Amino acid sequence: MGKVRIQIASSLDGFVAGPDQSVENPLGVGGMSLHEWVFTLAAWREPHGLEGGEVNESTPVVEESQANLGAVLMGRNMFGGGPGPWGDDPWNGWWGENPPFHVPVFVLTHHEREPLVMDGGTTFTFVTDGIDSALEQARDAAGDQDVQISGGASVAGQYLAAGLVDELNINLVPLILGAGERLLDGVGTGLRLEQVRAIEAPGVTHLRYRVVH
Repeated sequence: MGKVRIQIASSLDGFVAGPDQSVENPLGVGGMSLHEWVFTLAAWREPHGLEGGEVNESTPVVEESQANLGAVLMGRNMFGGGPGPWGDDPWNGWWGENPPFHVPVFVLTHHEREPLVMDGGTTFTFVTDGIDSALEQARDAAGDQDVQISGGASVAGQYLAAGLVDELNINLVPLILGAGERLLDGVGTGLRLEQVRAIEAPGVTHLRYRVVH
């Protein structure tokens, strides 16, 4: 069985999205700046169908995040489309017809919806019966490979608080957002972490922690 790992970007003051999130501005005011370090990398651009790009100290980190990956978990906010029932013309995600995941993706939501099959091997399955069910389905899909929790903060926090995470990867950006969606709110004081590594790169520091069970 593979690991359950969180991969997420955070500001220095602990926010993974800025204030005033909306369908038009899913990461809130200033939130997109958390990911500027990755947009120019060849390792990020290739899975998104883009050519060119840079190679720097972040490259192996991004490549590792894509390696041995069997399934992805995310919350409704990260998938997008706004709150409430899906409606007659439901949102199909931020990633176009060929999303970059290329593995099964499980979306935690309160509203039922049929699975969404996309090009390139990505199928979004919408899970309404909680984090344990979503993780069980993701593990079954991943087999011996890892399950990655990609966000947002609420979903990551729920899995951390429940003791279901093996590894926490934080891409720490030298940015102060001041408000928004904070990564570790509600996790509690029982979480024990062991730092495994820290990698300095242009515009970001990559931190890896092992969760001590």
